[in-house]
Formats: sequence, structure tokens, C-alpha cells
Amino acid sequence: MQYDTTPSFLLALQRRFETLIWSCLDSDLHRSAAFYAERYYSVDVNNHAALHLYATTLLRLGQPHSALHLVNAPPDGRCGGCSEIKYRCCTVLGRHRMAREALQESLSDPIYNSSLSSSSREARIFPDEAIMHCRAGSMALKGNLRDLAGPSFRRALALNPLLWEAFEGLCALGSVPEIKELFPERPLPVKKVPPIPSDDLQSKIVPIATGAGFFTPDTAHAGNLNVGNLFRHPQPFRLDPRTGHHESVGPNDTFNLVENSMVHDEPNRLRPPEDSHPPLARPLSSADESGPVQKRLRATTRQRAGDEAKSLKPSSTAGDDRSKKSKTTSTRNASGALKSDREPSVGTRRSTRLLSGSSNKSTHAAKGSMSRRRQAHTRTRSTESEMTEDTGPTEPAYSNSPPSIARSPKSDISPAPSPWAAVDEQAAQEAFDIEQADEYIYNLMRLIASAQRALALHDTATCLQEIEKLPHVHQRSGSVMVMVGKCHYELTEYAPAERSFAIVRQLEPYRVWDMEVYSTLLWHLQREVRLSYLAQELLATDPRSPEAWIAVGNCFSLQKEKSQALTCFRRAVQLDPSCAYAFILSGHELLDDDLDKSVNFFQSALRVDPRNYNAWYGLGVCYQKKSKLRIAEYHYRKALEIHPNNAVLMGCVAMVLERRGDREEALAMYEQAVRTSPENALARYRRAKIYIAKKRYKLAVEDLEHLRDATPDESNVIFQLAKVYRLMGNERKSAQLLAAARDVSPKNIERIQKLITTVRDEEADEEMDEG
Repeated sequence: MQYDTTPSFLLALQRRFETLIWSCLDSDLHRSAAFYAERYYSVDVNNHAALHLYATTLLRLGQPHSALHLVNAPPDGRCGGCSEIKYRCCTVLGRHRMAREALQESLSDPIYNSSLSSSSREARIFPDEAIMHCRAGSMALKGNLRDLAGPSFRRALALNPLLWEAFEGLCALGSVPEIKELFPERPLPVKKVPPIPSDDLQSKIVPIATGAGFFTPDTAHAGNLNVGNLFRHPQPFRLDPRTGHHESVGPNDTFNLVENSMVHDEPNRLRPPEDSHPPLARPLSSADESGPVQKRLRATTRQRAGDEAKSLKPSSTAGDDRSKKSKTTSTRNASGALKSDREPSVGTRRSTRLLSGSSNKSTHAAKGSMSRRRQAHTRTRSTESEMTEDTGPTEPAYSNSPPSIARSPKSDISPAPSPWAAVDEQAAQEAFDIEQADEYIYNLMRLIASAQRALALHDTATCLQEIEKLPHVHQRSGSVMVMVGKCHYELTEYAPAERSFAIVRQLEPYRVWDMEVYSTLLWHLQREVRLSYLAQELLATDPRSPEAWIAVGNCFSLQKEKSQALTCFRRAVQLDPSCAYAFILSGHELLDDDLDKSVNFFQSALRVDPRNYNAWYGLGVCYQKKSKLRIAEYHYRKALEIHPNNAVLMGCVAMVLERRGDREEALAMYEQAVRTSPENALARYRRAKIYIAKKRYKLAVEDLEHLRDATPDESNVIFQLAKVYRLMGNERKSAQLLAAARDVSPKNIERIQKLITTVRDEEADEEMDEG
């Protein structure tokens, strides 16, 4: 849905965001508050209210450096609220002189208003049921009671789908239902329209004749209006004096047109055509036929009107029963209209005839058009006689009284609705803006939740697709860019992953969350200087964060200082015993030195997080090194169940199968790995070796040529390609490749000499380095 950018909608969106964030803060749901505060701040980075709320949530989450970075703008761009939050951040950081300066700035601001109390909100003594379920799920997750955590989180989301922490808990468990199930789609907001009385619902079937000659439109041609809301209060067309169009619906306009036509138009223009459909039994008055006439005030009560009707019988112009009936009806209508003249809140003379006739519309519809006109003429003459016999001073037919009251279409049966005033229009617009703001927040949360769910289930392609659907201002936020970086990292696309994390560091230079992944990425890219700089920044920002010590440990690991790296990883575990990533990195650090200790570290990681596929992968590597191939295959497949789109895990399973002698199944797994990640060099290289063993040389050449183009300095690939060309009988091509391999890696000169002197039939089963 396209949202308005009107000031009223933006104001409603601002209020809804502030109410939601404060509710989360008051309930100690700080991560939920930070999520929505970041969304609010991304919408308008120049909004100081959004800035204050985002900084407040970061401060509550123990990130004073990030909060201070937000509000520590130059003095000309800092308000009193910014100075107040700066004071709080400096107090937490122990910078007391800066805190005092910030307080002085707040006191010197003439329009200072406390940022933490600027929004009015209700204080709740006890949290509601949804928040308590969310807390119960969080405690169960931290206590490793995963079977109990899931139902608590789902119950919390069922009661309140905006509890982001409950959704994050489900993602940590890995049992995330479909987004449509957790967050069902909501109907689009519809703006309220002026109400229409139920008595006039017939107007959408039978047209109503008006003085201007317009007709109520059929429901099938209602344009973009909501039909259900429109005909809750059906009204005839009117000529809108503000716009000059004939296609607007509003109260108290039909009778204004009738008045103007009676003064200026010819009488015949007011009569419906004889061959037209019968109108809603609207009798034409004497003014309709002969113009304005003099009139007298009528009696004040219905009883007096009835007595006068009896005295008017001799003056009637029609003697038959039909004329008597017409006169009696008009007399009754006249008495009701007189009462309305003295009590303007009740229906008046003209509308009384309209609705009294519409109550008998079935009778009038059965008669011919000429008889209807004669009957109407008889009734109007009878009414005029009654007006003549009535006592009291005469007055013009159209006095200076407001015509909207004298001729408002109301009835004796039911009171007419109050007109749709400007205050009603304003209230309807405000309600519509609030509904649109709620829908904006809800749909935005659903999109990010869909991407987060895909990332939790390691469906990186879907995650990136969902992120593409987000508005640009949210795509460039820090948490979303972290998701993009993690997706590329999982896909072993290290270059775009590095660019994504670099953007995160620019947006949030003091961010500590998720930086352990960035440090490992730099370890894979062998960026020693950048990794060292990142570790120092994180350690200076928060020396008690496990992410900082993991970055320091990665820095030592890249320098081949294993003991120092293990010390840093152990420090991270001491700061956060639930940090499975520190256990995993410790296990990988000991793979070449102590397999038993490595197995213990990986098992400790699984006790903290059973869904960590890296721990299962590490155990598979350990058992493969111990030549326990079946146990290694079991752990590799467990890791592949958690991350089914990981080409590296597919290659590991295929490698174990190959070593067990099952080349057909291994080849199928290698092919699946290459289809999943065409740039996976190891899977393509191992597949080429199986092609060589099965004497499918052309397919092997295709894989090896692809690898040589991608990594021209890899001697193993060149050597293997030279071997294949020799097996195919192309001695010249093989000699050229052997010379290139000797230039790239002179240390392999003995292997090259051996290949030259080896008989061709003996080459097929020779084992090469994996490279």
C-alpha cells in the first residue's frame, strides 16, 4: 500500500512509534524498544524525538558509547534533550566533567523540555500477559529449557505480535513458524465517510428526482468509494459549492438545489417525466406548479390540525373518495410540519410530505403517472385551502429564516442524522491516519521478521530477497546491513560481506554487537592490519564484551599465536558463558594439536546452542582426522540438516563418502555442492578427481580449466590439468602445463619429474593434494 506523506500521517506515525517504544521500555523489553527505535530513527534521522528515543534505548541496553555518538552533535545541532542524554551517557562512562558541561547546556536552553518525559504514557504496575509469556520464554531459553521456551514465545506473539524479543527467541530456537501464521495480514485501513440514514437505502435502486435534475448514482458506478461505507448513509448527488462538481456526496444539499430551482427555474422542470420510473412518491407542492404563494402559520399541535381539517372539507375541490383521502393525508402532513416550524429539531413541512409519501411508495408506484400528478395537485390545493382558513398574520412563502432548517429532509418517524461537520471530518482523518500508521509499522515489522526468519533458518537467498523489499531508508540501517553481511558470509562471498560490515562501522562506529562475525571474516581474508584495528576499537569501547575478546583472539590466531588466542577466547567465555562462538573458535584452534580438547570445546558449544552447525561441523572434522568416517559423516549430516544450503558441508559429506569408497554417492553430493555454490573451489576440484578416476576426462578438463581461470597461481590445479591432458593423449598441452606448474611452484619439481617418467596407465589412481 502507498502511504501518504501528509503532515497528519507523519504526525500519527510519530506518535504511534513513540507510544510503542515507551511501552517496551516501561516493560523492560529493551531489545524490542531498540528495534522499533531504530526503525523510527531511520524514517527521519533529523527528528530529535526519534534521536532521543533511539539513544535512550541504546543506553538502557548498556551501549553508552553508541548512545553518546548519536547525541554528541555540534552545539548548533544539539538541543536540550540531546544534552540531557549526553549527561546520562557521560555519567555511566565516568566522564564527570563532560556530564557537568552537558547539564549546563540543558539549563541554558530557554526552550528545554526533558526528553525522557516529553511523551505522556500510562504507567503499569504489573505487566500484561503477553510480556510475562515473553519473559518466561527468555528465561527458559537461557536455562536451556528449549522445549518450554517455544510455547511461551508463541503464546506471547499470539497475544501481542509486536513483541520483537519473542520473535527473536523463536529464531534462536530454530522453530519459527511461517510469517503468515505468526503475523497474519491485516485488512487495509478505510477512511470513514459521512453516514447515511437507513430509510433512504431505496435511493440506490430508485432514482430520486431533485430540483436540479440530478439522480443518485447506482452502486455499481460508485467509483473508488467504499460501497459499504458509502451506503451506510445514502444521499443524492449535490452540486458542491466548494469544488463545483456534481459528483460529491454530502448532507443538506438537495434541498438547497430545490429552493434555487423554485425561485429561478420554470415549474415544468421540477416535474418528473411521465415515462420515467416512479420516484419515491414525492408529491409536488403548489409551489412546484405555480411558484411561490402566500402562506399562513399553521396550528401548533396535531389535534388542532385535525380539527381544522374537518372545517376545511367544504372548501375542497374534489368530492370523490380519492380526493378526500388526499386532503386528509395532506392535512396530517401539514400538522406535523407546523410542529417542526416551532421546533426546528424535528422534521419540517417539505420533508414531511417527502417521507410520508415515500412510506406509501408501493401504492403510488402502482398508479399511472397522470393520476399521480392529479392526486398531488389535489393534495396541494387542499393544503393551500387549509393555510388560507388558518388564522394569524400572513407572510411571504420564503422568509429570511435559514432554508436548510425550513426544508431539511427529515421525517416524523425517525430523527434525521446530524450533518457531517468539519470536526467529524477531522476526527475521521485522524482515525484514518492512526490506522495507516499502525499498518505501516506492522507491515514493516513483518518484512524484517521474514528476513530474520530466513537468516535463522540459513536460507540466505530468501533473506536477501526480503531485504530488497524494504524501503531504502531501512535497508541502510545498521541492523539490516549486518543481516546482509551475515548472508554473504554464509555464502562464502567474502568481498560483499566485507563491504556490508564496513558500512555498518560507518553508520555505527561504536557498535559491538555482531562484530565477532566481522572479525572472523577479516581472519578469512587475511586482513591483519584491519583486524588488529577492529580489535583495539572494540576493546576500547567495551572491554567487558565477549565480541571484543573474540576479535582479539582472532587477531592472535592470524599471527599463529595459538596460546594467546585461546586465552582471549577463554576470557570471552568467562564474560558470557552462553557464548557458543568462543567455544567453537577454541575448538578450531586446537584441531591440529589436541583433537580430544577440540572435541570437548565443540561439545561445550553444542550444550549452549544445539543448533550451531559450526559445532557439528567441527566434531565431524575431528572424527574425520581420527579416521572414524561413519561418526564423521553423522556429524556432517547433522550440520547439513541445520544449514541445508551450505556447499562446504555438502563437500565434507561427499569427501567422507569418497574415502569410504562410495564414489557414485560422493559424485552426486559434489554435483549438488557445485550447483548450490558454483564458486566452491574444493567441491569442484574433488569432483574433477572423481571424473578422472571414472575416465570422464572432458568433464574433468572443464572443472579444472574453470579453477585455473579463477586461481591461476594454484599449482595443484595446473598439475592435475596437465595430468588429464596426458591421459587424453595431448602430450604437447601437458608439457606446457607442467612447465607452468614448475614456474608457479618450484618445490614440486620432483612430482613433475615423476609424472613425466610414469607410465600413462599408472597415473589414473595417483593421489594429489587437495589444494
